[in-house]
Amino acid sequence: MVSVFKIGSSVACALILVSGALAFGQEREHGGPQARGAPPEQHGGPGPRGPEGRPPGEPHQGPRGYQRVGPPNGWDKRPEHVDKDAYHHNFQAARSFHIGPYHRPPGWAPHHWGYGEILPRAYWGPNYLIADYWLFALEVPPAGYEWVRDDTDALLIDVNTGEILQVEYGVFG
Repeated sequence: MVSVFKIGSSVACALILVSGALAFGQEREHGGPQARGAPPEQHGGPGPRGPEGRPPGEPHQGPRGYQRVGPPNGWDKRPEHVDKDAYHHNFQAARSFHIGPYHRPPGWAPHHWGYGEILPRAYWGPNYLIADYWLFALEVPPAGYEWVRDDTDALLIDVNTGEILQVEYGVFG
């Protein structure tokens, strides 16, 4: 297996070197800067040159009138009292968001969670916490609760016991 990898890597490197040499030869043959006989600093317009011989980019202040997406008003105003019956739901998410890959805690198998179940402590770590829940159309969690990700689902859990208070299936695509 290792020799197959070494051979594949060698072939890939050789192809890269050959393609670079061919491109250089075509530029000289078809009238590139060196083929025309002019010094490189005279190509690409007048003005100063950067370290690679290209003109430096123009300064740009960035977009105008654009507001970076931030937390909505009241994002940190968590409800003090929790009416668990009002939260006990397993919802299907109205939208799906595509973010980075999900890696389940080592040794755990996929599971379809529902409210009332206890989420194992391995899923409560910072890798699974959804701190910016408003970006994924999730409700403000009550005091003592946090949103965590399990594969494509978002789970609202009690941070003391791991009890699942609410589930949003399919939040992450």
